[in-house]
Amino acid sequence: QVQLVESGGGLVQPGGSLRLSCAASGSISSINAMGWYRQAPGKQRELVASIASEGSTNYADSVKGRFTISRDNAKNTVYLQMNSLKPEDTAVYYCNADEVAGTAWPGYLEVWGQGTLVTVSS
Repeated sequence: QVQLVESGGGLVQPGGSLRLSCAASGSISSINAMGWYRQAPGKQRELVASIASEGSTNYADSVKGRFTISRDNAKNTVYLQMNSLKPEDTAVYYCNADEVAGTAWPGYLEVWGQGTLVTVSS
C-alpha cells in the first residue's frame, strides 16, 4: 500500500556530511509526521528527528545543531542533512511516516523504511 524508499547512506569521515532522503509512494492523501530513527549495534532504536506536516520539528539532544530535517509535502519526501558527523552517529537510519491517510485503506497507517547504513569512521 505504502512504501518508503531511503537513500543517501554510506561511509563518511568524522566531521563530514551526508544527506539522507526518504520518498513515500502509494495512494497517499496525506502524511502527518515524518521522521528519522536510528539503531546502533547492541542499542535500541531511537528518534533522531521528526517533522510534522506544518513544519514543526523535534530533534534528539545528541544531534541538535548538527542535523536538519526537512520535507517536501508535494513529493511526500523527507530529508535529513547530517553535518559534523561523529563516530557515535554510526547506525542504521530508518525513515518513518506516521498517520498516513490514503485512498486505498481506511484510517491511518504507520510505515517504516528498510533502513540505510551510515558509518562514520576514519
